[in-house]
Formats: sequence, C-alpha cells, structure tokens
Amino acid sequence: MEGSLQKLQRSTGMNLKPLKMAGIVSMVMGILFTLTGGVVWGVVVSQLSAEKITVPNDAKFMQGAAVSGPLSALAQADIINTHALKGSNGMTYSELGAAATAAKNAGDTAKAEELTKQRGTVMNGSFLRASLFTSVLSFGVCLFAIGVGVSLLVIGWALNKVGSQKVAFEAATV
Repeated sequence: MEGSLQKLQRSTGMNLKPLKMAGIVSMVMGILFTLTGGVVWGVVVSQLSAEKITVPNDAKFMQGAAVSGPLSALAQADIINTHALKGSNGMTYSELGAAATAAKNAGDTAKAEELTKQRGTVMNGSFLRASLFTSVLSFGVCLFAIGVGVSLLVIGWALNKVGSQKVAFEAATV
C-alpha cells in the first residue's frame, strides 16, 4: 500500500527545455540588437563630429552646439533651410526653376542666370538637409534597435527563468 501511495505522490516533471532555449535565443538576439544599435549610434556621432559643424547663433535651438546628435542635426537642418530661403527670397528649388524658365522665356537672361545661381544654392542646402535628416533617421533606428534589444533581453531572461524551473505535478487522490 505504501509503495502505491508513493507512486501516486511521485512528482512528474514537464519538459521546459524549448522554453529555456527560446529564452536563451531571445537574450542572444537582445544582446546583438542592443550592441548593434549602440555601435551604429557611436559611428553616426563620430561621423557627424568629424565634420566639425557648429549650429549657428541664429538657429531656433541648440545655438553654438556642435552637430553630433539628433537634436543638433535637426537644429542645423532647420537653420540651413532658413538661410536657403532667405537667400532665395523665400523661393524653393522648384519655384526658382519655374521663375528662371519664365525669365529666360521673357528674354531676361540676367535674371534667369541669377535665379539659376540661387537655385544651385538652394539645391545644395536641400542636399545638406537631406544628409542631416538621414543622420536623424539613423539615430531613430539605433534607438529602436536598442529598445527592441532591451525588450528581448528582459523577455529572454523571463523565459529562461521559467524554463529553468522544475514544474512538478502530483497525482490527485480521490
């Protein structure tokens, strides 16, 4: 009788190895995402810093700051647009092209040449702004990767913790 009672009370373990493996894989991926995001963030900072750009004093924010992060890059992109529009009397690249064509068609070649030069300046400003916006986008992607990485680390740790425990069931006695 005692032998069968011991058999009824004997614990049976559930296989949690797949859960533990999922936890380990999640933690490895979390480490990779976090490290990759951090390394790329550092690369973008170093590349922006190497350009030795300083946000002008007439910028809306971050005046005098070295362009090395997302906020200073946004400030620099904004002031480039302000300066480009000021230099073109508020006309965009497209508007300058239309005005240059109209001046040329009207026979005012001097005005057409002036507008074409302004158009080149506005175009360069657009290219610089696009480059700065690309760096801002890169910072966002890095931050997203770091966030996903930390989330995967936490989830992986929890799965690994649960998967490492021995779950026991006891047979019910009636």
